[in-house]
Amino acid sequence: MTNEKNIGLKSVLMKIRTYIDEGAEARKLLNADELYVIGEKLYGAIATGHKLVTFGNGGSAADAQHMAAELSGRFMNERKSLPAIALTTNTSTLTAIGNDYSYEEVFSRQVQGLVQKGDFVVGISTSGNSKNVINGINEARKLGAYTVALTGRSGGKLINIAEKTITVDSDKTPIIQEVHIAIIHTLCMILDELLKLPRVLRT
Repeated sequence: MTNEKNIGLKSVLMKIRTYIDEGAEARKLLNADELYVIGEKLYGAIATGHKLVTFGNGGSAADAQHMAAELSGRFMNERKSLPAIALTTNTSTLTAIGNDYSYEEVFSRQVQGLVQKGDFVVGISTSGNSKNVINGINEARKLGAYTVALTGRSGGKLINIAEKTITVDSDKTPIIQEVHIAIIHTLCMILDELLKLPRVLRT
C-alpha cells in the first residue's frame, strides 16, 4: 500500500511539474514589443477620453472583470480612476438579452448601447470561437472602436475579426487563462507607466 501511495505521489508530482513548466513556457513566448504597441493603443484611448470595454464567458468573464477592476481601481500606481466596463456583471441585462434575443447577443447588444468610436474593446475567448464574443467584437468594429482579442494557440475565428489578436501558445484552457491574466497585467502596467510620463514624452 505504501509503495502504491509513493507511485501515486510521484505521478501527481510529475503532472504538477509539467503543468508549471508548460504555463511558464507559454508566458515566456509572449511578445513584449507586441504588448507594448497594444498598451500604447489602450493609453491613447484613455488619454483622449475614451474607455475600456471588455467581455468573455466563464473564466474569461472573470478575466474581463479583473481587467476592468485594475483600471477603475488601481493596478500598482496610485492614480485617478479610469473608465472601464466589463459587460459580464449585470445579471439583469445578461438574462434579459439572453431571454428576449439570444445568448449570442448578450455582448453585442450591450456594445451597441455603450461603445463609441475610439473606445478600446477587449474580447476574451480561450478557443477564439465563442459566438457571443465574436458578435461583440464585430459590433465594436462597426462602431469604430479599437478591438483586441485574447485567445489560445489557434486564435480561432477571432484572429480574422479583431484588429489585434494576442494568442497564447497552448491548447489547455487553464494555462491559456493564466497567461491571459499575465497579458492583462502587462497592459495595465504599460498604461500606468505611460500615464506617469510627462505629456511631452508620451507621444
